[in-house]
Amino acid sequence: MSENDAGPGFGVYLHWPFCLAKCPYCDFNSFVRHDDIDEARFARAFTREIAATAQRIGPRTVRSIFIGGGTPSLLQPATVAALLEAIAEQWSFDDDIEITIEANPTSVEATRFRGYRDAGVNRASLGVQALNDADLRALGRMHTAKEALAALEIAQGVFGRVSFDLIYARPGQTPHLWQQELTSALALGTEHLSLYQLTIEEGTPFFALNAAGKIVPPDADLARELFDLTQAVTRDAGLPAYEVSNHARRGAESRHNLIYWHSGEYAGIGPGAHGRLAVGGRRRALAAERNPEAWLQRVEAGATGTVVDDVLSREEIGDEFLLMGLRLAEGIDLGRYSDMADRRIDPERIAQLIEFGFVETIGDRRLRVTQAGFPILDAVVADLAA
Repeated sequence: MSENDAGPGFGVYLHWPFCLAKCPYCDFNSFVRHDDIDEARFARAFTREIAATAQRIGPRTVRSIFIGGGTPSLLQPATVAALLEAIAEQWSFDDDIEITIEANPTSVEATRFRGYRDAGVNRASLGVQALNDADLRALGRMHTAKEALAALEIAQGVFGRVSFDLIYARPGQTPHLWQQELTSALALGTEHLSLYQLTIEEGTPFFALNAAGKIVPPDADLARELFDLTQAVTRDAGLPAYEVSNHARRGAESRHNLIYWHSGEYAGIGPGAHGRLAVGGRRRALAAERNPEAWLQRVEAGATGTVVDDVLSREEIGDEFLLMGLRLAEGIDLGRYSDMADRRIDPERIAQLIEFGFVETIGDRRLRVTQAGFPILDAVVADLAA
């Protein structure tokens, strides 16, 4: 699917920020609370924010909804149903709407899958992360490999459309071990895989352990070898990369994430959620208060949970379009970039990057990053945007 098929579309992202435990590599906006979470109270606040957003932007047709986190599979199915009903009260749904929930593959959370399906969810994204217990423990995951496989089987029977995540370039991981694990994952019959290289993010426990020399991720050469191996194995299995870290059978791409990567419009609802909305003909960048209790208090007090609401300049819009669109294997439409940014990419910069083998053109309208360029994607984008 490209942005030319029907436009990028409009999506809604719901952020449930709570987890049972914080993974040591995670820098997402997630929180552990030892007291019970008042789901009904939060659901009322989500409903209020959805209504306020709809009042501001007017009618839309929702192409996709993504319930992320945190760990939204901790939610009761009735709460998920209430959130989806709140969206449906404000906007119309596309006939082929994709509604995804992120889930941990524990046996407890898998028991809720059918309830989510009854609520309207038609796609699941499971945070498997590894297929052996030793690495799952090292990553701080709370499920076993056996539990993950059982949850995946249940999800495939309930939802039909299922994706799962794996983290690679883990400490001590060799190309041989990763090829075995990835081959096993592909044999499980999924339509979509998200395959992320482990990154050491500042502020996480892994950052401190890495600084102390207690965990050592692969060096740049080995990481590159693992990346190239990932591309080859998935391509040969019929799940080529359609985005730098995402692989799918044809037609099974994540419609929600394509809205992001095609610079579409999306509402972000919930603590820490981000959005991009067209208001009065101007594209705006929005972000909500990150702390769940502070967000809740703002909304209940009659204010909005939004703490950032900036009009983007043409240059900023163009830069985001490059940053997001060049992640895709299909690349970007140069004409659309010119229309959005009100300028062209310097042809000399394109020619130089082509000479280095980092980008290529398709006809006279499209530009895409090559496999050689993807591992240095940020540098390629920065050069083109300069």
